[in-house]
Amino acid sequence: MCISKDAKVAIVMGSDSDFPTLKGCIKILKEFGVQVDVMVCSAHRTPDRASEFAKNAEANGIDVIIAAAGKAAHLPGVLAAYTSLPVIGVPIKSSTMDGLDSLLSIVQMPSGIPVATVAIDGAENAALLAVQILSVAYTGLREQMKEYKKKLARKVEEKNKDLQEKLKDL
Repeated sequence: MCISKDAKVAIVMGSDSDFPTLKGCIKILKEFGVQVDVMVCSAHRTPDRASEFAKNAEANGIDVIIAAAGKAAHLPGVLAAYTSLPVIGVPIKSSTMDGLDSLLSIVQMPSGIPVATVAIDGAENAALLAVQILSVAYTGLREQMKEYKKKLARKVEEKNKDLQEKLKDL
């Protein structure tokens, strides 16, 4: 069994303007004890850097890549083309089409180059999906994920209980 502190996720964003959307993703990964490398790299403006990063990601200890991009959103697919590591795409809501363009750019990958895709601005789910992927090798993360989901369920039950109390007053 590997300990989760050895698990490492790279978060790559196409622009620093994507950082606010990714803060929650970074926070969740750190809460699970996963190492996080964060960088800005553009599929269009720095294509050589993007390909070199992806080609060397595994050798650099990266287990999963989360790639966020808006508009044409080619970054996740470009990275996936150069690595055999799992890539999770986060479509960023942009001024164009409210992020639908980003979602479609990421989700419509050609056969042989898969990119897991979460909702528009769904960075927190990207982190949780990365943890679930990592939990195959890092079993401590699996136990943490089970506890995380129990905590979510307890929150829902508490909210339902509060709602039932409010209904009594109507």
